[in-house]
Amino acid sequence: MAATKKPAKGQTGANEVADFMQKLDHPLKAEIEAVRAIILGVSPEISEGIKWNSPSFRVNEYFATVNIRKDALLVILHLGAKVKDSSFAGLTINDPAGLLEWLGKDRAAVRFQDMKAIESNRTAFENIVRQWITHLSSNNAQENL
Repeated sequence: MAATKKPAKGQTGANEVADFMQKLDHPLKAEIEAVRAIILGVSPEISEGIKWNSPSFRVNEYFATVNIRKDALLVILHLGAKVKDSSFAGLTINDPAGLLEWLGKDRAAVRFQDMKAIESNRTAFENIVRQWITHLSSNNAQENL
């Protein structure tokens, strides 16, 4: 697993991601920016940073990371850096569009090939992200009891 770089002093996670995106030379850069905007738009509680050398998103802890491929981008949805035994208990995501590819009990991926796929699946993807962070937030609340 790649080390997580701490933001430079005075640099926020958003600034860190902006710097990353500015330096990124990739044919799907516009698509990455679009997915980033969608995720951040789901809730004002979502913030971003660089984790695992890629744009990542968090509420209480990281829950999504962009995996940049040559021909597609994947959004890996997970339940934090360290999975707890109860993290996936009760995890059900309504996915009528069939966007989720389950990679394990506690993580899934959403694949986007191009901007057309992002635009046509925007609402379904927003709903998945909303459900995912709701589960993560409720699971964290239960663990703090």
